[in-house]
Amino acid sequence: VSTQSTGKVWDSYGRLLFSSHPHHYPIMSVSWSPNGEMFAVGAFNTLRLCDKSGWCYSLDKPNSGSIYSLDWSRDSTLVAGGCGNGHVIFAGVVNQTIEWKHLVITLQEEKVLLVEDVVNNTKDQLEFRDRVVKMSLGWEHLVVTTSSQCLIYSTSNWNTPLIFDLKGLTTSAILLARKLFLIVDSVQGLSVYSYEGRLISSPKYSGIRTDSLNVSNIALSSDTLVLVDSRDSRAYHVFDVNTGRELTDKPLYHSQEVLTVALDQHGNTNERCLGFVDKNNDLFLIQIRHSSPLSKLKKLGGMVTTLKWHDTTNMLSALQDGRFTVWYYPRAVYIDTELLPQSKVFKEAGEFGKNPQIVSFLGHHCTLRRSDGSLVSTAVSPYPTILQNYVAKSSWDDAVRLCRFVKDAALWASLAAMATSSKELNTAEIAYAAINETEKVEYISYIKDISNKAARSAEMSLFCKQTAEAEGTLLQAGLVYRAIRLNIDLFRWTRALELAVKHKTHVDTVLAYRQKYLQDFALEESDNSFVQYSKEIQVDWTTIQNKINMELENERGK
Repeated sequence: VSTQSTGKVWDSYGRLLFSSHPHHYPIMSVSWSPNGEMFAVGAFNTLRLCDKSGWCYSLDKPNSGSIYSLDWSRDSTLVAGGCGNGHVIFAGVVNQTIEWKHLVITLQEEKVLLVEDVVNNTKDQLEFRDRVVKMSLGWEHLVVTTSSQCLIYSTSNWNTPLIFDLKGLTTSAILLARKLFLIVDSVQGLSVYSYEGRLISSPKYSGIRTDSLNVSNIALSSDTLVLVDSRDSRAYHVFDVNTGRELTDKPLYHSQEVLTVALDQHGNTNERCLGFVDKNNDLFLIQIRHSSPLSKLKKLGGMVTTLKWHDTTNMLSALQDGRFTVWYYPRAVYIDTELLPQSKVFKEAGEFGKNPQIVSFLGHHCTLRRSDGSLVSTAVSPYPTILQNYVAKSSWDDAVRLCRFVKDAALWASLAAMATSSKELNTAEIAYAAINETEKVEYISYIKDISNKAARSAEMSLFCKQTAEAEGTLLQAGLVYRAIRLNIDLFRWTRALELAVKHKTHVDTVLAYRQKYLQDFALEESDNSFVQYSKEIQVDWTTIQNKINMELENERGK
């Protein structure tokens, strides 16, 4: 609060997020709600309720004189104020609104919710025994917590909710996923429930502080939960929601403090991706359930302030450097990094005002909240969703026809990445040709001519820069020579020699190519292992070529 009766909001790094217009009277008191989602402002005959980003929810004018102090209830639903006239005023938080697709839910009174279906033009009123503390809407369900109960409604039936009692009285957040939801209680901890009301797990780690958790530092999907460490925000913990256990022996660490995390909601569990923004406003993507997740950490871009995954596909939206950006297929960063910038689209974000936040990304629309609290929607092309649905069903011919109809380079680039990931060579060849990637088309054509299935699979892994996977595929199929040659072609001489010695074959081949390499660049041998084996083994190119021809002939017979 400034001395000019102006309210200002800063983040934890001292960056100004919001500055209000001058108030009529000096601000006498400010108090944040325990859940950190809003704050109350007191002045002469004035009580304001403001969002955490600064904009004003409501303004009341009680006949109270100056409000010198404010304090919240533990569940963030009531606020009390000490007034200059000697009275204490009490105010409840009402008229909160949440939206999902065609539904709008409004807290009319502290124990009453109004449900509006804007498509069918119907209204339902839900009454509760106790005061409503928290509510969340999504995935065909409404979850409401009161001071003593949790109620789960299906959006197709508002009459018979599933009800169970809650031990805690301080629900600070509710997060929904496709198959389950998470309740965050600042005293009782975390609880994951199914939509049938069954407790699935209670994830926790040593030293957890649930009072510091909010929707920004928690990410939930139907199989994975990610929590930013409350003591060190550079660290984040990854849990399996079905067991409540951490997937790694210790938390994963980032070089900078992590501000916001979000999990994709679609696709294979083993390919689950976490997007997060760090202190430098850089956006990263990581395959969180990979055996070595930090090796799958990739940077998508910088100057990012907010992000949101699509509800039914792997599209990712973000506000980046003053532009609204959508990556049609962000996993392209693991397949072909050159496809990533080609598979994204953007539009200028000036129409959304200063510091907008993405609220939802559903269907073909993305909803953003402006700095003044108003909501604005922007359209996103429906074709990426249709394309990903075709790919999920392996309808590659339909996917190609769609891209030919739309004639969008970003759509072709997305298809190229998805086809390459699925090792669908014919489709990948067509897609790369459509975006004029001639060299890659030729390489795919070379791969198609390889008769051995395992060798083709390994070459596709190599095309995606997955060297270890390519080598493993070849060794598992017994194609030792190809595995050795792969390392020779990548100038991984030490690894090539290790494989040759381990399998007792083609040691002379490795030595011969190594010697040729050194001669071409006028270099002297400096590796002791190669010096030793060069003294023991004689290199004969005729013998080596015969062995190579025999290996290739054996491959064709497999």
